[in-house]
Amino acid sequence: MSKDNPTHKPSIDERLEAVVQTLELVAAMQRDHEKRFAESDQRWDKRFDKLLSIVESHERRLSGLEGQQ
Repeated sequence: MSKDNPTHKPSIDERLEAVVQTLELVAAMQRDHEKRFAESDQRWDKRFDKLLSIVESHERRLSGLEGQQ
């Protein structure tokens, strides 16, 4: 640090520590995102299963009605 520039210039160790902390934060955010995505995906799977069940039920009903004619 010079007298002309009183701002602190981080050492290589301080800079590396900052990079490590940033990467740990990004990794934690990624894990959280993956967990929430997996939970959302499971909810959508259940919704589609319910819709498929409804569609199949309607198809059976329509086939029954068509067979009566």
